[in-house]
Amino acid sequence: MTDVKLEDLIEELDQKTKDEFASTPDVVDKGHSLDVSALPITARKWHKVTDAVAVVADLKGSTKLGTGKWAASTASIYEASTGGVVRIFDEFEADFLAIQGDGAFALFWGDRRYERALTAGITVKRFSLDLVKRLEARWPNDSALPSTGFKVGIASSRLLVKRVGTPRNVNQQEPVWAGKAVNYAAKAAQSVDRHLMAVTGSVWDRVEKNDYLAYTCPCGEGPSDTLWVDHTIDRLPDGDPEAQGRVLHSSWCAIHGEEYCAAVLRGEKKRDDVGHLKKATASARMREAIWSKAQREREALRARRAGFTS
Repeated sequence: MTDVKLEDLIEELDQKTKDEFASTPDVVDKGHSLDVSALPITARKWHKVTDAVAVVADLKGSTKLGTGKWAASTASIYEASTGGVVRIFDEFEADFLAIQGDGAFALFWGDRRYERALTAGITVKRFSLDLVKRLEARWPNDSALPSTGFKVGIASSRLLVKRVGTPRNVNQQEPVWAGKAVNYAAKAAQSVDRHLMAVTGSVWDRVEKNDYLAYTCPCGEGPSDTLWVDHTIDRLPDGDPEAQGRVLHSSWCAIHGEEYCAAVLRGEKKRDDVGHLKKATASARMREAIWSKAQREREALRARRAGFTS
């Protein structure tokens, strides 16, 4: 290893920081079309994508998966788990994906970004269940096998991106994503247990408008509006509307899953068998609004009577 002139390095970094803060870099608005391969490395220029959807898959208990196993067995577990998630993201045409230790994240932008991201996330949930079944079958009496499986989080936001690293060494260069989407998706994933998927408020707004994603299929006593439950992502800042999200407990139905997934990816949103559920939801919201208004009026009246207001 070559000698490191520590003080010279620190002084050089400090000067670069000073120069960087002296003037703002250029930001190029790419709208909904971004080419990661064209990101600059030396130029002080960031690219902006108007709206991107981040999907984070986090493997629970991954640090304990290799405990007491041969190196080859540990390698096999990681290849199956992380490799499987990467394959899913690629199959749903992620515009960018990266492996992060025991998991991976993908970014979707452009046409049908929410549809591709959500169907990918649900597929990771389904894969998670199958993965754990295979693990338990392979090591049925292993007391060291942790409770594992993927936790999935989805969020969206505007993003800034630039390639950062050593200019002359492509192996030391990576895109850096500035914006809430990746961070919020990671926190959403961390807020739930294995085999579950949490979405932030903005993502739920899209889910709610798609009958194939918002309601169960006709199997059993379906269709119903019981697929998603309210969920506060407590790792996000207090008062942030994105923290009021939803959690999905179910996965693709063995009978209707492929059909519904294809419908979502085609851009279809309406089903003929959930009209009564929509009416019930609208009525419930109306009643809630009326009750909330009446409650505010009662509180105002009590306040006036108590002399708190004129």
